[in-house]
Amino acid sequence: MVDWFKRKRKGILGEKKKDIPDGLWIKCPKCSEILYKKAIEQNFWSCPKCRYHFRIPAYDYLNILFDDYEEFNDGYRSTDPLGFSASKKYITQLKTAHKKTNMNDAIVTAKGKINGHDLTACVMDFRFIGGSMGSVVGEKISKAIDVAMENKTALVIVSSSGGARMMEGILSLMQMAKTSAKLAQFSETGGLYISVMTDPTTGGTTASYAMLGDINIAESGALIGFAGARVIKQTIGEDLPEGFQRAEFLKEKGFVDRVVERTDMKEELTKILEFFV
Repeated sequence: MVDWFKRKRKGILGEKKKDIPDGLWIKCPKCSEILYKKAIEQNFWSCPKCRYHFRIPAYDYLNILFDDYEEFNDGYRSTDPLGFSASKKYITQLKTAHKKTNMNDAIVTAKGKINGHDLTACVMDFRFIGGSMGSVVGEKISKAIDVAMENKTALVIVSSSGGARMMEGILSLMQMAKTSAKLAQFSETGGLYISVMTDPTTGGTTASYAMLGDINIAESGALIGFAGARVIKQTIGEDLPEGFQRAEFLKEKGFVDRVVERTDMKEELTKILEFFV
């Protein structure tokens, strides 16, 4: 404090600290590096230091993959099919999620071109009630499979989900069988299905369409599994291996075919389409 007064009398105080607008910098959750937001956005929302992949909105992922695209079946909305006493809370959650994301539910379906190749895609959005799979998600995936069969295109589903939406009870669990049956039908017609798993892909989503790809791709570092690590540890009574349920661990055990950086995802999909289609 004494030094400050001396510097003030001599007129050698430093310049006033400039205000920095909020939102220009982001702290990486994994390595704690302070990152310039614009630079991260240009790097497809992945950390250049540790390769951590930030969760991004579905429309941002569509923009990463497609040259151009057209959304379809965007008017589907979830209702309150069960009418339980807690229904009002669920309706409030839906309204809040809609306002937050400007989406009607946790998935976007679109068709377009990726480096000149026709493609049908479904992209989940974790911001909408944890990317949970309810009746609308199952229906939109089923309709997208129909579009892929009709147009004879490959299908890509980008998963980002905590699992089945418990507020819809058995109706949400039925979507596991529904989407699996539709994918079997798609396979019988010779369709190519590529599953892309991002962080996180868990629960009923993993137990159904996310793991049924002809080719299963995971983003680097993505959490992928059915039950949570803590539940598994308590059930088997043993410590789990390091990196358990992460993309690299699953590839090592044969559950995932490829682990791909988001920056390379479009080119990776293009190579697959050029080879198989």
